[in-house]
Amino acid sequence: MKQLITFVKKEFWHVLRDRRTLLILFGMPIVQVLLFGFALSTEVKNTKIGVLDQDKTQSSIELISKINANQYFDVDKSLTSIDQAEDAFKGGKIKMILVIPQQFSENLIVGKKTQIQLITDGTDINLANQIYNFMSNILMDYYGQKTLQQASGVQPEIRMLYNPQLKGAPNFVPGVMALILLIICVLMTAIAIVREKESGTMEILLVSPMKPSTIILAKAIPYFILSMIILISILILSVTLLDLPIQGSLFLLLFVSIIFIITNLLIGIIISIVTNTQQVAMLISLVGTMLPTLMLSGFMFPVENMPVPLQVIGNLIPAKWYYEIVKNVMIKGTGIEVIWKQIVVLFGMMAILFVIAVKKFKIRLE
Repeated sequence: MKQLITFVKKEFWHVLRDRRTLLILFGMPIVQVLLFGFALSTEVKNTKIGVLDQDKTQSSIELISKINANQYFDVDKSLTSIDQAEDAFKGGKIKMILVIPQQFSENLIVGKKTQIQLITDGTDINLANQIYNFMSNILMDYYGQKTLQQASGVQPEIRMLYNPQLKGAPNFVPGVMALILLIICVLMTAIAIVREKESGTMEILLVSPMKPSTIILAKAIPYFILSMIILISILILSVTLLDLPIQGSLFLLLFVSIIFIITNLLIGIIISIVTNTQQVAMLISLVGTMLPTLMLSGFMFPVENMPVPLQVIGNLIPAKWYYEIVKNVMIKGTGIEVIWKQIVVLFGMMAILFVIAVKKFKIRLE
């Protein structure tokens, strides 16, 4: 035990003396959380639109005022003809044109359906779809209120569960947590062990009184502790800066995160065993773990929309299950009765990787 503690202290001092490693470990989580939270937000805010009001009645003015009053859209141009729409789009200042037809107010009073035309800039299809969805919700809210008020005086209430303000943070924070912990645990662990091979000190360590397994464990412990510190830092940033409280059990979230961190550490150890240079270890870590996590874990694209073969591959990625758990616990506030299957799968992956790491380690190093 004394030898293990001594070696862990040595590894800690090695990490603390390396300023570049410290910058990656602590700078990257802060930058990514702030970047996704403020610069790369998927929310629609203050989008400039044009309006062609062919009705020019009190109802159409109320609708325009309702649209202009929210935080999502700003009415930048009032058009007089449909021919001005193309010129307005070419200027690049507006992203949508709302066309209110004639007899809009009259049709609304008698309960007839009135088609309001939404013209969007399709050069950015993702942004166009987001703008369309936000505007559709506003129009449905307006139509529902007007129609039901005239019929029975009832006003509908529209609620968006778990994210009523349609913020971007609930979408990306769980994914950023999975991605950062993956990079730190896998990449840093793999490089730390391979560095010993490249410098020739691994052979010296292996002939020392310490067991090889103790050496590997001592290499992994510092990154486990650092990963827990970084995890807590991300949660603090999310709660304080992004106004994203933890709805569920913090203890459950930390428990699952420990399983995920150990799983990633084992992946890093396996990569370090099968590689001999830092460049190869880094390439395998980034291409073999980070890219699949980004593309197939559900963080960027819905897993349900992928072809079946890609869904099968996605199920083999630990981050996919961790991402689902974090969303349920942190955003929805669910307990272990909902996520126990994901925990079992993640724990099973950890056990399988542990067996593989032990067997590969014996073959390569003993």
